[in-house]
Formats: sequence, C-alpha cells, structure tokens
Amino acid sequence: MRSLHSDTGYLLYRLGQRAGQMFNATLQESGLRLRHYALMRYLSTVPGALQRELSARLGYDPSAIVSLVDDLERLGLAERRPDPADRRGRVVVLTDSGRAFLRDSDAAARRVMDELLAPLDTPERRTLHELLLRIAVPE
Repeated sequence: MRSLHSDTGYLLYRLGQRAGQMFNATLQESGLRLRHYALMRYLSTVPGALQRELSARLGYDPSAIVSLVDDLERLGLAERRPDPADRRGRVVVLTDSGRAFLRDSDAAARRVMDELLAPLDTPERRTLHELLLRIAVPE
C-alpha cells in the first residue's frame, strides 16, 4: 500500500495549503487574504481587466471575483472604471493605494517564501519554480 507522502498530488495540495496559510497569516492585519493579493498582483501587470477576465486568469469563480473586487474597492485598493473599449463595461484597476500596498507586502511575501522553501538551496528553488511553471502555466 502506498503512503500518502508518495502521492505527488497530495504533496502539491499540502504545499499550496501551507503556503496559503503562511501568506494569509502575514496579510491578516490588513483584512486581506491570498486571493485578494493574487488579484492585486495580476492587476499590477495590466492597465485594467474585466471581471470575467480576472475569473479566467485566476481560476476563481465569477461570484468570488465580484466579492474580492468589492472588498478591494471598499478598502480603496482597487476600483471599477468604465471600459475604454466598451462604455457599457467596467474594468477593474489598482489604485495608487493598491500599488503601495503591493510594494509594502513584497517583503512579507519574500519572507514567507524564504521560510517555506528554507530546505532548498537557490538552484533547487529556481528548478522548482521552473517545473511549477511548466505544470501550472502550460503553453
């Protein structure tokens, strides 16, 4: 009989769960969670995004996106604006406060990753990242 730790899928699940718990603990004071951070990190790479695009890119349920954007808007970290390509649509953009929050949280994110990946040396971390990219972001 195979042990649970011989199951790669389970190990990936546990790693994701542990990383999420650690990162959520660092965000706790701000009232945000990893899902908010991921949404903000994505928004920092685009001039604005429709909510359906956010759902597709992040793999979150559309109703979850609405709730996450509502939270960020309430905190002044993001806002909905008219879509320049279609006045009926609304795009979500980071505010200056949202960009500042991301800058401030980058150090905390690095600390979490350093703690999580402490058993790995720098080349192993790079290799792990490259392998995860190949699996999680297929071309």
